[in-house]
Amino acid sequence: MKPKRTNHDQGLLFEPRLSNQLDPKHELVLFSKLIDWDSLEKDLSIYFCKDKGAPAKPVRLITGILLLQHLYNLSDEKVIYGWRENPYWQFFCGYDYLQWFFPIDPSSLSKWRQRLGETGLNRIFSSTVFCALDIGLVSPKSFETVIADTTVMPKNISFPTDSKLYFNSINKLNFFARKFNISLRQTYKFLAKKAFRNVGRYTHCRKMKLASRERKKLKTYLGRVRRDLERELLDRPEVLLLVKPTFDVIDRILVQERDSKNKVYSLHEPSVECIAKGKAHKKYEFGCKASIVLTHKECFVLNVKAFHGNPYDGHTLKEVLDNSEKLTGVAIKRAFADKGYKGHQAGTSRKVFLSGMRGLSIHFKKLLRRRSAIEPCIGHMKSDGKLSRNYLKGSLGDCFNAILCGIGHNARMILRFLRGQRDQSAVFA
Repeated sequence: MKPKRTNHDQGLLFEPRLSNQLDPKHELVLFSKLIDWDSLEKDLSIYFCKDKGAPAKPVRLITGILLLQHLYNLSDEKVIYGWRENPYWQFFCGYDYLQWFFPIDPSSLSKWRQRLGETGLNRIFSSTVFCALDIGLVSPKSFETVIADTTVMPKNISFPTDSKLYFNSINKLNFFARKFNISLRQTYKFLAKKAFRNVGRYTHCRKMKLASRERKKLKTYLGRVRRDLERELLDRPEVLLLVKPTFDVIDRILVQERDSKNKVYSLHEPSVECIAKGKAHKKYEFGCKASIVLTHKECFVLNVKAFHGNPYDGHTLKEVLDNSEKLTGVAIKRAFADKGYKGHQAGTSRKVFLSGMRGLSIHFKKLLRRRSAIEPCIGHMKSDGKLSRNYLKGSLGDCFNAILCGIGHNARMILRFLRGQRDQSAVFA
C-alpha cells in the first residue's frame, strides 16, 4: 500500500518535542528544512499500489536513512542502530519525539532500493541539487561548465583465482544437494579441501607444476559433482529450474581459460569485470567503471553512472552529460576531461577540452588546469563514501551504489557549507 506519514501535529502531554531541545542551527536541522519532503513523498509514492499489502514506512524516513547512510559511510545495520541513538538523525527523518525502537529492519533498505530503482534514486539525487541552489552553494551558471572523469568501483569480492572458483563452486553444489535432500555419489568435500590447501602451499614455495596438478584435481572434482547433481535433478524439473543459473555460471568457469573473454571472477557476482588500472600499486581492479560529472567551480556532483563492459571513456561522455542536463535543466557548454576521452561523442553543441590541448587562451588554460580537481573528489567519495567497495548485489546494485555515492558526496558538501555559515555567524555575533 501507499506509504504512511509521520504525523506529530498533536502533541504528547508528558514528552517534550525534539524541535524544542535540539540546536536549531545544527547543520542536520537546517538541512532537513531545506529538503522539500512533500514533493519528494509525492514523487516516490507512485512506486506503491493503493490497496494491496500493509502500508509502507514513511518516505521521509527511508529517504533520510539512505542519506545518512551514505553521508557517514555506514552499513545497513549500523545506520539503523545509530538512528536509535542519535536524536538529530531522528529529527532529520521526520520524528519530533525521541524514539526508543528501531524504525525498520535493516533488510528493508535493500527492498526499498529495488523498489525505487534508478529513477527514484535520481529523484533523491535531484533534491540535493535543489538544496545546493537554495543555499547558494552552486549557481545555475555553474552547471554550464563541468569536469568529467571515470574511475573503477570495485565489487565486494576477494582476489579471484581458478582454485578458489573451483572450490567455492564445489561447496555451492554440495549446499544445493543438502538443501534439496539429494544423495550424491561422492561430495569430494574433504578431497577438495585438501587439494585447495595444497594449491596454496605449492604456489607459496614456487612449485608451480605441483600446484597445477592440484588445481586440475579441483576442476575434475567440480565436473563430477556438477554432472552428478544434474542427473539427480532430471526428475525434479522445478528444482532444476532454480539451480540452472548456478549451473550456467559453473559451466563458464569450467571452460574458461587464461585468455578467455568475459571470464567469471566470482561465483556470487558473475557480472564483475577485470579492469586494468596500469598503476604500480594496483594493476587490476574487479568491479565496473563509474563515470562522474562535477561542476567546474564547486566540484558539486551532477551525475554518477555505472557502466558495464569496460567501455572506452570517450564513449560514456555523451550519456553522462545528457543525464546532467536532464537533472539540472541547464545546457552544458564546456566540459573538461583527461586524454582518455579522445574520440569522444559529446556532440557539436558542447566544447570539450582535453588535457594537453594547445593553442588555448590564458583563460581556458587556467580552466583546464583545474580539471585535476576531480581527482581528490573521487578520493573523498572512496574514503568517505562507498565508492571504494560496492556491497550491493548484481548489476542493479552497481547502478544504485553509484547514484547513492553521488548523493552522499553532495550531502557532505551541503553540511560543510551550512556548518561554515553557522561558525561564521557565531564569530561575527
